[in-house]
Amino acid sequence: MSLSWNLGLVVALLCGTMGPLPLTALAPENEVPLRPTTWLLEDKVTPIHLPKGKTRRFYFTLKRKSPSMSLTVSPCGAPIDWSLAARTLKDKPPKNLQWSSKKSMPEVWWRGPGTEAKLHSYTGNSADTYTGPTYAPASIYILRLKSQEQDTSASVYLHDGPGSAGPFPKLPSDPRVHTFGVGLTSVTLSWNPSTSVTQPSHGVRHPYDYCVLVNHNHNYRSLCAAREGLKREKEREGRREKKDKQRKEAVWPILKDWWWQQWDTFGELQSSASAVSEDVGQLGCTCRGVESVCTVSELLPDTQYYFDVFVIDRLNGTSAAYTGTFARTHEEAQPAVIALKEGEPRVALLQDGRSSSASGSSGSSTGSSASSRQQGATMLSFRPRGWQQNGLLTLQSCNGTQKVTVVVTSRGKVLSTQEVGDQLAQIWLQGAPSYLIRLEVAGAAAMTSRARAPSGTSRIAVKIQASSAYHRQAAPALPATLQMKSFNKLRTCSSVTLAWMGTEERSLYCVYRRRLPDNGGKRGAGRGNADRCPGPESRPDSERVLCKYFQELNPRRAVTTAVITGLEPGASYMLDVYLMRRWGLPIKYHSKTVRTRREC
Repeated sequence: MSLSWNLGLVVALLCGTMGPLPLTALAPENEVPLRPTTWLLEDKVTPIHLPKGKTRRFYFTLKRKSPSMSLTVSPCGAPIDWSLAARTLKDKPPKNLQWSSKKSMPEVWWRGPGTEAKLHSYTGNSADTYTGPTYAPASIYILRLKSQEQDTSASVYLHDGPGSAGPFPKLPSDPRVHTFGVGLTSVTLSWNPSTSVTQPSHGVRHPYDYCVLVNHNHNYRSLCAAREGLKREKEREGRREKKDKQRKEAVWPILKDWWWQQWDTFGELQSSASAVSEDVGQLGCTCRGVESVCTVSELLPDTQYYFDVFVIDRLNGTSAAYTGTFARTHEEAQPAVIALKEGEPRVALLQDGRSSSASGSSGSSTGSSASSRQQGATMLSFRPRGWQQNGLLTLQSCNGTQKVTVVVTSRGKVLSTQEVGDQLAQIWLQGAPSYLIRLEVAGAAAMTSRARAPSGTSRIAVKIQASSAYHRQAAPALPATLQMKSFNKLRTCSSVTLAWMGTEERSLYCVYRRRLPDNGGKRGAGRGNADRCPGPESRPDSERVLCKYFQELNPRRAVTTAVITGLEPGASYMLDVYLMRRWGLPIKYHSKTVRTRREC
């Protein structure tokens, strides 16, 4: 049995050498073409993916009586090389070729002998169109595309017949986008209308749209390039999110629900006009219909943006790109920064929550002010002395019922946020070469002050001082209470005795007196508590009674007294005590009104 099988095999081999085999023996049923063949569809936008360094071929044939043709190739971002050639076979393959069902006709033409004529070639990243007469002897047309730099894509449109652009919208003679107006958070654009929109051909009115794309990177030369650019940006953003393990902002947070973010699959759907219409149906305010003026809002101040305008034909699923432009939004008005001098008290005036001023004050809040409209805020800066870079910021509201928010920053980082009212506030500055202090009216206080005062007359004054501290590790201690007490049993016709709380630190206390009118004791007390900004430097020397040093290590026993003498019998006096410190503002105790005895 095996011997007969071997003899049959030898006979078959010998017969094979004596003549050619039939065509059926060359093409078994499972043969696969050497090169994949892709036909290019006519009058359809075809998206094509181009791997780096690999040539992709597309084939098409034209009608016999077609006088002309046009082929438009739109690269998506990266530059590409593309060429169009016509191949003519010397001998056409027989129609009864049994393996033609397994081998596509372009594969047969490729293998067969023939000539090839090069019709057009282009290298670049702009849309390019070849328009010319058909090549009469051509058997088949071959389109070759290749990307040398990176993986990219392109879109191809083939039109059989007269006309250069086919169903693509036509651009005006001046296709530039003009900047009509620039604001703080908005930009107004204008452009010349497309002739396809203003002069519809054959009386057929297509549904057109002008759509505006905004981005931070650069302008795009085609709709396809914009889609690819956004896709790459989204991929980079995804890699950053994965690396940082946290969600970050979108690439363009300025436009909410931006329709371009839905274009991940636009390239695959672009061949269908209904799919394009579906995509651009979610444009919102960024697609203006046929209006050639558009205002883009919700932008960031002092930021450069690039603007592109595309005219889209929804019926054919095609588009044309205007020459884009760019603009930088206006910079937000920054308040003037006032430098605080070492140890110098200063009074900041905030007016109606909409404007502010700061006055170099050596005494009174009514002094001259260097004011400017700063939207309810005052900016100050302080640079401590010494290599330790430490300092003490002391603040106090001159109006007890109105509060001010203090924000201290350094190099863009917020170090402290605090509300300042009638109580003295101390903020310890440590570890930075310079500090930026922002004062603004607290929301509730601003509303209250406007409700109680006429428009434009409400003012909130804050006294502020900054001092360098070379050896201290914390802010100085404050008294447990600022209330003063007078002793009725120790009151005489010419003297009174006062007591107040001190601190465990050695400090200087000064007592001032002022005689009140006989009928104005209560009103005088009210005036003394209304404005807390005037310090001891604003008091005349004749009002100063005495100054004394005091220190008690036990805070509970830190009580000191003073006997005020030289008073007139039956007279009313307002007594004030100031805690004088090396660092920070002087601390004013609550005024105390006393009356001497008439008869002793």
